Amino acid sequence: MERTRILIADDHPVFRQGLMSVFRNESEFTVVGEATDGQQALKLTEEVHPDVLLLDLVMPRMTGLETLRELCNSPHPVRTIVLTASIEKEQIAQALQLGARGIVLKDAPTEILLKSIRAVTDGKFWVGENSVTDLVEILRTYLPPAAGSGGGKNSKKTFGLTPRELEVVESIVSGFTNKEIATKYSISEQTVKHHLRNIFDKVGVSNRLELALFAINHRLVSNE
Repeated sequence: MERTRILIADDHPVFRQGLMSVFRNESEFTVVGEATDGQQALKLTEEVHPDVLLLDLVMPRMTGLETLRELCNSPHPVRTIVLTASIEKEQIAQALQLGARGIVLKDAPTEILLKSIRAVTDGKFWVGENSVTDLVEILRTYLPPAAGSGGGKNSKKTFGLTPRELEVVESIVSGFTNKEIATKYSISEQTVKHHLRNIFDKVGVSNRLELALFAINHRLVSNE
């Protein structure tokens, strides 16, 4: 079985050594590098191409969130799990929006960390002690209300979207494919694509995931 290649980025030597000892006893994992700050984590990611980056949230020279932002532009994708002593809900949402695949507290049992690595390598997300298959559903919980989002249904900002475009947005957030949206509203897939192009232009996003994040953040859809 091919081992999962892991890069550890943390500025505390004792914590890094503790992780190293954990992985020495796990035949499915191998540590390919250690970084002491965010800049070194970026450099090593480019050099050793790990499958998973274990990234401390608070580090010198470049924080974990800043590192995630830079990794968004990397030609070498890596599944990143943020390891942190504590984290606010807003930081969880921000980390996930910046591409993190998992959030694990440093005081979690070793088995939780191992499960999180297995989950993200399998294409899932992980928050706390649970595997999650739907990123949008996670963000429904952790994104803070958008400024000025209070008030009744009639007062919310719709960014110039038509009623049908808002229906398409809600379907995208619910995970519908273009074909399923076309069937739901008795329209052609080409019409769905036309609506999506218009929606992308109006709200300033470039893909379905960005649209879903935008819609949840700005309360374009129900949070129920």
